[in-house]
Formats: sequence, C-alpha cells, structure tokens
Amino acid sequence: MRIKILSITLLILMFLPVSVLATIASSSTIYNGIDVSNWQGYINYSEVKSNGIDVVYIKSSQGNNIVDAYFRINYNNAKANGIKVGFYHYLTARNEEEAIEQANFFVSVISNTIPDCKLAMDFEQFGNLSIEEINNISETFLQRVTELTNKEVIIYSDASNARDVFGVELSKKYPLWIAEYGVEVPQNTNWEFWEGFQYTSEGKVSGIQGFVDRDNFTENIFLSNINKLPETGNEENYNQDTTYIVQSGNTLSQIALKYNTTVKELVALNNIKNPNLIFPNEKIIVPINGNTKNENIYDSNHIIYTVEKGNTLSELAIKFRTTVMQIAKLNSIQNVNLIFTGEKLRIEI
Repeated sequence: MRIKILSITLLILMFLPVSVLATIASSSTIYNGIDVSNWQGYINYSEVKSNGIDVVYIKSSQGNNIVDAYFRINYNNAKANGIKVGFYHYLTARNEEEAIEQANFFVSVISNTIPDCKLAMDFEQFGNLSIEEINNISETFLQRVTELTNKEVIIYSDASNARDVFGVELSKKYPLWIAEYGVEVPQNTNWEFWEGFQYTSEGKVSGIQGFVDRDNFTENIFLSNINKLPETGNEENYNQDTTYIVQSGNTLSQIALKYNTTVKELVALNNIKNPNLIFPNEKIIVPINGNTKNENIYDSNHIIYTVEKGNTLSELAIKFRTTVMQIAKLNSIQNVNLIFTGEKLRIEI
C-alpha cells in the first residue's frame, strides 16, 4: 500500500504546475539594493553608500501626470555617491491607449538621465481588469518604453501576481523583479529566474529615516548600454533645472513654494550650508518639474501633507517623527481616528 501511495504521489508531482518550483537568482553575483520614493523623504546617500548599498531603484512617476516629489534629488544624490540607479513607473492604465500614454510620460520624466539598471514597470492595482487585459496593457507599456529608450525593461511583481496574473508570454520576453517577504527563495509560475528580489518592506539603512524596501539584485539587472536617455520632444520637459536670482527679502521656503519644490531639495541641489542664510543676487538652482503633482508642500518648519487612501494619524506621526496629538492640535482634529482621503494636514517637521 505504501509503495502504491508513493507511486501515485510521484506521478502527481510530475504533473503539478511550475508554481511549486522555486525561482532562483539569475547569477551568483548579488548586489545589495533598496527601492525608494517620496515616502522615504530626504535620503543621505553618502551614509546609504557607506552602509553597503550598491543599487537603488527610484520611483520616477505614476499614472500619466504624477512625478515623484523626490525623483530628481534621489537621482542626483545617488549618482553623486556612486550608487547604481534604476527607475520604476507605477502603472495605472486601464486600456492599451492609456498604457502608451503612460509609457510616453514615464520616458519624458526620465529623459536626459543616465540609468544603470533596466527600466521597471510596477503594475499591481488592477481594478476590474481581466487577466488578458492586464497582460495586454503590460505588453503595450513595456514595448513602448523599449521603443522610446532602446533600453531593456523589467517587470516588478509580487509572487502572487507573478504566479497567477502575468502570463507565460510576458515571462518569455521580460525578466522579473519579484517581491516576496519572509522567504529565502521566492516562488512563481512562469519565471525560472529573478534579477531582482525584494525581500522585506521593513529594512533599516543608515541615511534613511524609517523603513525602506530591501532588495537583492543580480548582475543581469544592469543595462547592456549605459548612456543618456534621449529627449522625447514633448513640450513639457520634466527634467530641467533653472537658475533663480535671489531677491532682497527672499527665503528658501518662499522659493520652494514658488517652484513647487522643497527646502531640502534646494539645499541639496545647491550645497547650502545654512538654509536660513541666502543673499540677494545669489544664484539658486531650482528644479522645473513640469506637470508635477507635488502636493506635499514644505516650508522651513511644516509640511502640508495630502492624505492618501489608507493613511492614519498614527502612521503619519511615525513617518514625520511627531505625535498624533501634535498633528491633531495643529489641524483642530476632534476625532483622531477620522481623517479623509484628499484632506490636507499641516505637520510640524
């Protein structure tokens, strides 16, 4: 009886889908990495580099009109400290036409930069889309990015979607950057190898306040041709800087508000030692972010934070190193358990 059961078990295992098989690294050389967005705020990349981080993936954009508020400062400072850089776009398209529009936007945002790593698609919120629609939208986006940049691309996906949503055809054409926490070896359906493995969202790295995603990357994550991305010819250029001549009475916070940026970014771009001390006729480099939806506006002491879906006051208090009661007091909030998406909160920093 035991022999018979064992034989049946072996036969079943032979015909099980690939999803039970582990996905392994595409090479034996592994690089320590992180991925970041405006959620991490200002990052000290000198400390990050000293902490052994080799690669950083930077959120550049989302949808068809949102540029990450810290995209430029993350790119400039990571590059300045010798860290390899990749970019990812958070895709929200609901049809192939929108996928092309968002690919065009992504490439516009990152034009004139020099990425070291494959350009990544982060598509994880699908709404009511069918699996076929998801795969067609993904293929359209990835093809368009490749066409515009002549660079390799990669799919970022959690293990569940890599196993159940993204299909075989995509896995044959595009490599995988997989997210799965609490495991040493991730699993999925259609990819035999990973080039990126996001293994925790609660990493701690010197130079970054709070948690950050931690990743392992193989040598295959790097682009085969590392050169400047071309200009797209769009009217809106999301990657230029301009020079502002300081007027009598100006402050950095005033200039930051005028150019839809932050005091911290101006300080970093201009290597300003004392943010409270600028002089008339001094030239200040300021970023021009095009149609940037930078809703978190800073002055020297406060941020105006736009509440996102799922936010809580306790979460925001941790993020900005303050207290629930302090936020409630500044904003005259009567019920600390009730805040609304789109609501603007004044937070002391």
